[in-house]
Amino acid sequence: MALAKKIERSAAADPIRVMVVDDSAVVRGLLSRLLEHDDQCAVIASASNGKNALKVLERNDVDVLLLDIEMPVMDGLTALPLLLELKPSVQIIMVSTLTTRSAHIALEALALGAKDYIAKPTSSEDMRSDKFSDELLRKVAALGQAGRKTKVSPRKRVDATPARPKSKPVSESRPSLYRGKSIDLRSGLVPHPSVIAIGSSTGGPAALSTVVSAISPEVQQPILITQHMPATFTKILAQRLGKESGRPSAEAANAETIKEGHIYVAPGDFHMTIAGTPTAPKFKLLQTPPENFCRPAVDPMLRSLSDIYGSKVLTVILTGMGHDGLQGSRKLADLGGAVIAQDEATSTVWGMPGAVATEGVCNAVVPLEQIGELISKIATSPGGAL
Repeated sequence: MALAKKIERSAAADPIRVMVVDDSAVVRGLLSRLLEHDDQCAVIASASNGKNALKVLERNDVDVLLLDIEMPVMDGLTALPLLLELKPSVQIIMVSTLTTRSAHIALEALALGAKDYIAKPTSSEDMRSDKFSDELLRKVAALGQAGRKTKVSPRKRVDATPARPKSKPVSESRPSLYRGKSIDLRSGLVPHPSVIAIGSSTGGPAALSTVVSAISPEVQQPILITQHMPATFTKILAQRLGKESGRPSAEAANAETIKEGHIYVAPGDFHMTIAGTPTAPKFKLLQTPPENFCRPAVDPMLRSLSDIYGSKVLTVILTGMGHDGLQGSRKLADLGGAVIAQDEATSTVWGMPGAVATEGVCNAVVPLEQIGELISKIATSPGGAL
């Protein structure tokens, strides 16, 4: 569990309070032991089904709740909205096996307010593995800290003031539209994009739905999406985004030619990169090592896009923990490409978008509800005029 031990500690003195809800006593025990192996987590309660979870949650102050999907008496999807109604601040992570049915239910849960998901290993040995424990602890830590910030300073949404970047603004060669208190859209110019690239992680599925459904039908550039997700989930995510956007949408296939007006989602367990030329781009799926703990990762996609399209990539970094996408965004910004980051107020976790914002490599920091409109404006304006 070496990687998990490197998680940044919460500013709070007390550990993150976790509740485990699963019908298996064995799974509850394993999850509890993994979490309490890290001194920033404390499992304070557990329950065997959704009905019992409601009673237990009512009596306990919980930061993060791990919620199984398949349970007797009351399943996870039924319990989810009731748990959130009881304690709106609790950060719920769905725990499910990697089946098509569970993936459908987990994505529905994310649409209903769950913050993240984690794939449940099929054996107790796999559940004890470093890979699973590291993922579990990273997600619990990130959401626990984010939830406590929300409790201390309740977030507004569209009208919230983004945080001021800590580092110097981007250079005059790519003027920043981010002014700390507002977004200046009066005179900025960015290159007219040939492709739109979106990266997301924690909270991403719901954010992606909001963004793609708001993109104008006039936008004909291909939209490439890397969302940190396992394989079974990415196929279903692509189908959902297609229904919500009214665009052809699917997982990318190796050597497939990229078509205008289509949405392509990086398939789980593969980095989605692009090869060829700007007039004949094709996907190249890779199983090279994970980057930023993830495969697929955003950075490989952005690096390959910069090699093919140069400045003509419109990059959008949505909610997610960590800093995946920063390296690729920096490269694209150095070439003169436009980068948009979701603001802190509307992000589930302001890790990935916060990294590009505070490093000064983005042109705009925008509330989630405005991102689709801004993409449309840039993609359909001559010269990318804002």
